[in-house]
Amino acid sequence: MNISATLNSIRLLFNPNLALPHQVCNDFNSIKVPIGQFIIQNQPKIKAIVLDKDNCFAEKGDDKVYAGYTEKWKELINYYSKNNILIVSNSAGTNDDINHSQAKILEKETGIAVLRHSTKKPGCYNEIIDHFKKRGIVNGPEEILIVGDRLFTDVLMANLMGSWSIWIKNGVVRSESIICKFERYLYKNLVKNSNNFPQFPKNANNFPKGFK
Repeated sequence: MNISATLNSIRLLFNPNLALPHQVCNDFNSIKVPIGQFIIQNQPKIKAIVLDKDNCFAEKGDDKVYAGYTEKWKELINYYSKNNILIVSNSAGTNDDINHSQAKILEKETGIAVLRHSTKKPGCYNEIIDHFKKRGIVNGPEEILIVGDRLFTDVLMANLMGSWSIWIKNGVVRSESIICKFERYLYKNLVKNSNNFPQFPKNANNFPKGFK
């Protein structure tokens, strides 16, 4: 059970805009590299990328990059380097991952570090910020971008931490779970109202055109 998601989702009752991503991509291949410049110009440069695993760059339950995404994966690593990318999963690297065995396999398969975290997304954002700050990669969360397929974990976390977000709307396989259907329904209804805007990082004051 993801207690962090359950508790933090209550915030959406008071501020549903926290579920709004800054950019929407159909799948991982739709991400434009370099990331960030196409979101808002003249704002803090994206220096670090956080990737969700299941149904983002990998099939659910798999520990390697989905075959159809290998070229995009190489492009992302070549531009940002492995040290500037972090995998944050709600399976691999958590307390549910006994001896972090899945995290170790994932690191071996991808060559990318997997965050070890006791609190699941969206509550582990301070650990993400600390990871990049300790390595001198970022000065603050506004230089971090979260990529994931879930509004209530990945996107909500990005908005809570003051970072950017890309929502992978359909992923490797379009999920038909009740929660994912509800997320798509919520997004559709939020963007109908022109007064609804995603929460922007602290230093980003200009709203991007065509974010829908």
